[in-house]
Amino acid sequence: MKFLRLFKFKLALTFLVLVSCKTTNQSEIKELKPLITNIYTADPSVHIFNDKIYIYPSHDVDEGDAFDDLGSHFAMKDYHVFSMDDINSNVVDHGVALDVNDVPWAYKQMWAPDANEKNGEYFFYFPAKDSLGVFRIGVAKGKNPTGPFIPEKEPIVGSYSIDPSVFKDDDGKYYMYFGGIWGGQLQRWRTGEYNPNQPESPTAFLPNDDEPGLLPLVARMSEDMLEFDEEPKEVKIIDENGDLILSGDNDRRFFEAAWIHKYDKKYYLSYSTGDTHKIVYATGENPYGPFTYRGIILNPVLGWTNHHSIVKFKNKWYLFFHDSSMSGGKTHLRSVKFTELNHNEDGSIQTIDAMVNID
Repeated sequence: MKFLRLFKFKLALTFLVLVSCKTTNQSEIKELKPLITNIYTADPSVHIFNDKIYIYPSHDVDEGDAFDDLGSHFAMKDYHVFSMDDINSNVVDHGVALDVNDVPWAYKQMWAPDANEKNGEYFFYFPAKDSLGVFRIGVAKGKNPTGPFIPEKEPIVGSYSIDPSVFKDDDGKYYMYFGGIWGGQLQRWRTGEYNPNQPESPTAFLPNDDEPGLLPLVARMSEDMLEFDEEPKEVKIIDENGDLILSGDNDRRFFEAAWIHKYDKKYYLSYSTGDTHKIVYATGENPYGPFTYRGIILNPVLGWTNHHSIVKFKNKWYLFFHDSSMSGGKTHLRSVKFTELNHNEDGSIQTIDAMVNID
């Protein structure tokens, strides 16, 4: 019988975290604490199943790997699932739902996952490197939202790179968004095949600064949720003039962490800008885009990475994200947090500040 660890919101630090939710005419300040404190967690994908909140994060560990711009120090080996009955209730850690040793094709680095439900069955999507050091995306399934999840023997055919995110549209169709540059390897797939050549620099094979940036990909899922039902397509992100965001536009171009939510019949694509450390968003009229850049959701937080999800619960919207405050600023040891997210009357999203200052 699986051991459940029940714990209350606690801040194992001596400093306060302040969040400023900016609006056009006011600034609300409130305390924000790490949501999960028994282990380090990051990259939270959050869903509502059966009126309950489920959190699917990555599980940060310190394996002593060297720090580099390929993310070698993010050496995650398993996944835990967490749940909450209400937004301010206790959090339950349901233990390990999937381990790298349970996945026949996976070798290491189980990065940001996601999950979804169809017809009472739950599907868990995750990236990992195979024995050749190439990121693929796998799927595992289970009868409960907390797992355990039984993985397929091979990764999803046609999948590559990182950060799978599966969105269910109102018509019952499911779409996977995925991709990430630098350590996420998207730049090595520009020809349609993986380029293993040197150099190992994370910026090798990227477009020039004056060329369009690399884009996330989307594919409709098969009826059984185990495969793509079509060839993945690029998700175009454009500026106010209809031009593709350029590779050198580091404040707006896609880096990783694509997420879709739907508000007032519009599709919102949010993502991380990576080395400028923001969560930004663009809006479109259908799941495939194009998406027009609109602005910043979350300004930089403590730690290098920024990864999020957006979910509606009991008629309110919430942003789940991570920072490195609980570890005192160690960028590979992160903690999940959340705050309310607000849409303005015109559909724009109010920018959130969540930077922690550590003396």
